[in-house]
Amino acid sequence: MRAGEGLFIKRNMIERDGQHQPGQSGFEGFFARAAKAAGLTSQAELAALLGVHRSAVTQAKRKDGVPKAWVLAVSRRTGADPDWLEFGRQRPGAAGGACRAHSDGRARPDAADSAAFAAVPKVRARLSAGGGSFETGGDVEQFYPFRQDWLRAKGQPARMVLMDVVGNSMEPEIRHGDMVLIDQGQIAVVAHGVYAVGLEDTVLVKRVEKRPGQLVLLSDNRDYAPIVLAGDELDALRVIGRVLWVGREL
Repeated sequence: MRAGEGLFIKRNMIERDGQHQPGQSGFEGFFARAAKAAGLTSQAELAALLGVHRSAVTQAKRKDGVPKAWVLAVSRRTGADPDWLEFGRQRPGAAGGACRAHSDGRARPDAADSAAFAAVPKVRARLSAGGGSFETGGDVEQFYPFRQDWLRAKGQPARMVLMDVVGNSMEPEIRHGDMVLIDQGQIAVVAHGVYAVGLEDTVLVKRVEKRPGQLVLLSDNRDYAPIVLAGDELDALRVIGRVLWVGREL
């Protein structure tokens, strides 16, 4: 094993409690269960979910094994039991059902019966809809179940995250404290679309309009002037993803 490849789980190398079944471990079994848990439709989407290059997935398929870190990453992303992801069975006491609850009432999707729902992570980040800075972190706060058919109709479920909005520049459409669903797979700007964009050290939620030689960031709140980017300024802009849905508490 070359350095950096991580710990691989090989088919027929690990049996637990004599319950190992052919085809359950190894790459194909892992991919099938990860796809079910996360609503994936291709190995390219798996690579995007894991944040690795597609060649890494191809290599894992050829070796018929997956890095242990991948199992844990998909588990964190989807809420699926890692034992189920890795071996095709759940530990005693693991819950069944498409969506159950944590002890505090938060929704917890379960991979054993997730055909109808996909778990979208809410990440610990705050998108500025004003002119402020942002907090960001890789930790997932919790998961929210969405219907897989709805997510697939909107974009790439494996690339979707939920984030909180800070600021009032997009009122009345998007308000301070709203939670937005962002598809990080949709970075091509389309007319009238609302996007999360990174500009220098700030993340903004804006309507993005293309003009000859320019990109204009527009706010729904008329109190905020448009931000016009041209020339070298365009290099400072990073389109994070398209905003597909807004949720709020009344």
